[in-house]
Amino acid sequence: MGMIRMNHVVKIGFGIALSFMTLAPLTLAAPAQADDFKLSNNQRIACSRGLSAGKLNTATCKSYAYVFNTKTSEYFRCQVSLALTRDNKEVINVQTDGGCAKKPRIFEGDASYSFDATETEPPNTNSFFGTGGYAVWASDNTALKVRGCITISSGLGSDISKCVDMKFE
Repeated sequence: MGMIRMNHVVKIGFGIALSFMTLAPLTLAAPAQADDFKLSNNQRIACSRGLSAGKLNTATCKSYAYVFNTKTSEYFRCQVSLALTRDNKEVINVQTDGGCAKKPRIFEGDASYSFDATETEPPNTNSFFGTGGYAVWASDNTALKVRGCITISSGLGSDISKCVDMKFE
C-alpha cells in the first residue's frame, strides 16, 4: 500500500512541477504570441537512489525540456527535479525544484523555425568535465537552413557552446 502511495506522490509531484516549468517562460515573454512557443519532443528523465542510515531510501529524479520560440529562435532550457525520502512504511519527505533559463537566439533574424534538443546522460563517461551537456537543432522552415549546437561544461564554472551551419551537398 505504501509503495502505491509513493508512486502516486511521485506522479503528482512531477505533473505539478512540469506544468509550472512549461508555463513560466510564456509569462516572461509578453511581446510574443503564445502559439510562437513549442515544447521540444525529446524530454529525458534520469533517476538515482540511495540508502541512508536508519534504512531510509532516497530517490532523486531530474528531467529537462526545452521551450522554443518558433519565430525568433530564442529558447529556454527547463529543468525539474524531485527528491523523495521514505522508510519501509511511509513517505517522509518530498522536495521539488525547477525553473527555466533563457538562452540566446540560434539564428539572428526572425523567421519560421523548427527545433529539437537532447541531453547527455547523467554524469558518466560521456561527461568529461562536468554534469554533461546538450545538443540543440534548429531549422529555418522557409529555407534549406539547419544549425546544430552543442553545449558542454568546461569544468571551470562556465559552459562552452558552439554552433555549426549544415551543408547540403
